[in-house]
Amino acid sequence: MSRTYDLVHRTTYSYASPVTDSYGRTTMTPRDLPGQAVLATTVEVDPAPADSSTHIDYYGNRTTYYGVTLPHTQLVVTARSIVEVTRVAATLDSLPPVTWEEAARAVDEGDLAAAVSPDALVALRELVLPSTHVDPGAEVRAWAAPSFAAGRSLGSVLVDLAHRIRTELTYRSGSTTVSTTQAQLLAQGAGVCQDFAHLMIAALRAHGLPARYVSGYIETRPPAGREKLRGADASHAWVSAWVPGAGWVDVDPTNDQFVDDRYVVLGWGRDYQDVPPLRGVIFTEGSGSRLSVAVDLVPAGSTPFL
Repeated sequence: MSRTYDLVHRTTYSYASPVTDSYGRTTMTPRDLPGQAVLATTVEVDPAPADSSTHIDYYGNRTTYYGVTLPHTQLVVTARSIVEVTRVAATLDSLPPVTWEEAARAVDEGDLAAAVSPDALVALRELVLPSTHVDPGAEVRAWAAPSFAAGRSLGSVLVDLAHRIRTELTYRSGSTTVSTTQAQLLAQGAGVCQDFAHLMIAALRAHGLPARYVSGYIETRPPAGREKLRGADASHAWVSAWVPGAGWVDVDPTNDQFVDDRYVVLGWGRDYQDVPPLRGVIFTEGSGSRLSVAVDLVPAGSTPFL
């Protein structure tokens, strides 16, 4: 079984005063992975850039650089892709019964020589460290403690953390910013998918377990009897945890489930800082801008709205 999607992600910046130069880098091209094949992809920038190039970053994500030197009051970046997904979701029963302590010890003591290369071991250890938006501090440890019972399988820990995030915290759009910490999230009890992913990553890293932040999309469906709204889809974020014997296992704490063929992976890194869809600098004498983002992820053969 497979699903093929047409994906359109459009970001529009509107400026109060003319911008003379705009330089940016996008992470808006999905990855080619086992279980996910990119059949076609383009990134369009309007006004047309004077210079552009593609690059594979440290984590293997495909990024696109652009430099716009025409004066403009609006910048539109549109990524279009056709993606075939054959991913099969993990299940608790399908995961090795390795305990979380055994997994953490294997990474810490390097007992993985037969399973991974030295470079891969270094990469795993990097993903146990704190990062810009992930702080495995005392608040996280206290919150996570009930999930890390002695001798519990790592798969059971993943399932429990995702379920607790889904049931103990409220999804509330606009309740946080990119700089919201895990301690602040826990104190207010509400956030968005980015926050929930960061919290689960922090809980795993606090216990010596490698975890990475995954940016991508999930197919959404309108309520019965209603049409899908134009551009109403959005970027999504979830967690990838390393399980000895199974490799990287993707879990979506926002929706309390393992990731399946309804998801499209864009990129991954230590946290959001490594894979924002768009970042850059502008040169202008004015101040102020307005940002709008629209995303459509629809089955191939349907007509994307954007």
